[in-house]
Amino acid sequence: MNIRQAFKMSFKAIFGNKVRSFLTMLGVMIGVASVVTLVSLVQGMQNQMEEQLKKMGTNKIDVWINVWNGRDISQEMYAHCMNMDGVVGVTPNVTYGAQRFKYKSKVLQNIQVNMGSDQFSICNNYEIEFGRDISYMDVNRYERVVVLGAGLRDELFDYQDPIGKMVMIDGQVFTVIGVYKNKFELSDGYYNEFDKVAVVPYTMNRILLKSRQISQFTVKATDPDKTKTAIEDLKTFLRPKFTNEWDYNIYSQNEQIESSDEYARTMSLILGGIAAISLLVGGIGIMNIMLVTVTERTREIGIRKAIGAERRSIIMQFLFESGVISMIGGMIGVLIGFLLTLVLGKVFWKITVFPAVSITVIAVVFSVALGVLFGLYPAAKASKLQPVVALRAE
Repeated sequence: MNIRQAFKMSFKAIFGNKVRSFLTMLGVMIGVASVVTLVSLVQGMQNQMEEQLKKMGTNKIDVWINVWNGRDISQEMYAHCMNMDGVVGVTPNVTYGAQRFKYKSKVLQNIQVNMGSDQFSICNNYEIEFGRDISYMDVNRYERVVVLGAGLRDELFDYQDPIGKMVMIDGQVFTVIGVYKNKFELSDGYYNEFDKVAVVPYTMNRILLKSRQISQFTVKATDPDKTKTAIEDLKTFLRPKFTNEWDYNIYSQNEQIESSDEYARTMSLILGGIAAISLLVGGIGIMNIMLVTVTERTREIGIRKAIGAERRSIIMQFLFESGVISMIGGMIGVLIGFLLTLVLGKVFWKITVFPAVSITVIAVVFSVALGVLFGLYPAAKASKLQPVVALRAE
C-alpha cells in the first residue's frame, strides 16, 4: 500500500461515518484551540507590555536616593554620567503631583509634573511636536517655563495653540514653551497618563516643593550592554557618598522587560500545559474509537490478509486513519483558536492579537503525532489478527 492509497482509504473511512469521526475529533479540536488561544493571548499581552515599555524608554537607568543628607549631587551626577562611555543623557526626574493646574477658568487636578533638565526628553523618549524643549539656560536661570504632554495640551487648551500662554501650577505662573508628541494611541478617547504630563526645569523644585532635594535621576544608555556597564559604574560612584547601600537604589527598565519576558514564558508553559491535557484526553478518545473500528472491520482485515496483505499495510492503514482524524481536528482547532484569540483580545484587553505561526504549526504537528501515537496499539492489534479467525468474525 502506498501513501496515496492510505490517505484515500483514511478519508473514505472518516467521511463514511461523519458523526462518529466528528466526536472523535472533538477532543483534539478543543485541546488545540485551547493551546493556541491561551498561549497567543499571553504573548499578545506581553508584546503590548513590551511596546509600552519601549515607548517609555529602553536602556534607561533610574537612580533613587532614599536618604537625604543635605547634599545636592545633581551637578556631580551630571558631570560623572556625561563622562561615562555609552551614556547619552542624564536628568533629575523629580515627580510632583500638582493639585491645581489652571489655564484661565479651566482647572485640572492631580496633574503629574516632572522636574528635569534639558536632557529629560532624551532620557524619557519624548519628542517635541511644536514649540521648543527646556534648555540648559532655562535650568540655570530658574526660568518658569513648562512643556506639556499632548494629552494635557488637548484637555487644557481644547486643541488650541498653547505656545506663549500662561498657566498656573498650584498658584505659580509658568509659560508654555512646547508640546510633546503623543506617545501612546488614544484608547476610547482617553490619553495615557504618560501623555498627560508637564515638564518644568528641575530648579523649580525650590518653588513648587520648597526643597533643594533631588531624590531621583534618570540616565540613558545607548544599548543593553552599556546599560549594565553603566549600572556598575553608578554603584561605584554612589557607594562612597552614602553610609549604606540601601540608601540608594539603581534600577534599569531593561530588567523589567526581561522579568516580564520570563513571566510570559512561564505563564505560556503553564497555560499551554493545562490546555495540552485536553489534547491527551482527545488522544485517548481516538484510541478508543480506533479499537472499536478494528472490531467492526475484523472481516475486512481478514479478507485483506487472506489475499496477501502484509502486516505493514494493515498498520499503515490504521495509523493513517488516526493521524488524519487528528490532523483535521487540529486544523479545525487552529481555526477556532484563531477566532477566539481575536475576539477575546478585543473584549478583554482592547488589542488585536494574531496567533504566532510557530504556535499553530506546533499545535497541528503535535496533534497529528498524538493521533499516530494513540493509534499504534489499535493498528498493532489489527495487524496481528489471524486471517482464519478474522474471517469467522460476525
